[in-house]
Amino acid sequence: MKCVVTGTSGQLGYDIIKELKNQGYNDIIGLTHKDMDLSDPFEVQTTIINLKPDIVFHCAAYTKVDLAEEESKLCEQINTIGTKQIAIACKKIHAKLIYISTDYIFDGNKNSEYFEDDFCNPQNVYGMTKYLGELYTRINPNTFIVRISWVFGINGKNFIKTMLKLAENHTEVNVICDQIGSPTYTVDLAKLLVAMAQTEKYGTYHATNEGFCSWADLAEYVFQSNGLDVKVNRILTSDYPQKAKRPFNSRLNKDKLENCGFQRLPSWQDAIDRFNQELKKEKVLKKITF
Repeated sequence: MKCVVTGTSGQLGYDIIKELKNQGYNDIIGLTHKDMDLSDPFEVQTTIINLKPDIVFHCAAYTKVDLAEEESKLCEQINTIGTKQIAIACKKIHAKLIYISTDYIFDGNKNSEYFEDDFCNPQNVYGMTKYLGELYTRINPNTFIVRISWVFGINGKNFIKTMLKLAENHTEVNVICDQIGSPTYTVDLAKLLVAMAQTEKYGTYHATNEGFCSWADLAEYVFQSNGLDVKVNRILTSDYPQKAKRPFNSRLNKDKLENCGFQRLPSWQDAIDRFNQELKKEKVLKKITF
């Protein structure tokens, strides 16, 4: 099976490449923005059609949520139009497509978990462009839409790395406590996505690590699990104004994964513990001189 992975300079794309290699795939092509400009429709279609993959893992996206409010046109070109061209190309060559979406396609006003077929009502530019991307991916009948949230992995910036960096010179931090969701570890997600690619169980799925928490809960666990004495001051979203509106409730129901024969991801605490070990291993390797 020939695999194309977009966004390999990011957290998820990086770990999908690793997982594919771990499972013995050898015909893998990773694409960064330098290899394929998602804002150029002709280049996107031409690249995918010429490569003729059996499956495309589409992880690349414009993800600067606040800046997207100002750069809405660019965000739309990358997340919506670029995704549309990938879907069209995949349909032409009969390739499977796995599209990575987001909890931001919901408004966050529901009092319980969101299911895959719940009404979508994005509240910011980023969320809207990703939702429209979802709609366009359905051009290709062989498509998996996978919604995730609060992503973290070794290859890039994320909330956990930010907290650990702040802990180097802060004894207390302010963290939002009224937004609830689930972290998603790219190592765990990559295993699930590769498993999906081996099936024809197309459709929309929610895939985050098990359990729910607030950003403040997450910060506290990061400090605790790393033996750091840092106090977390719980603040409200209103105390930390941002340009893009965030959903208060990002709890995604994952029952469909299990019902369709896929394994749920481990708990978010377990994921953090393993990520801590991955970070420590990376630091040790950086100290080794060759």
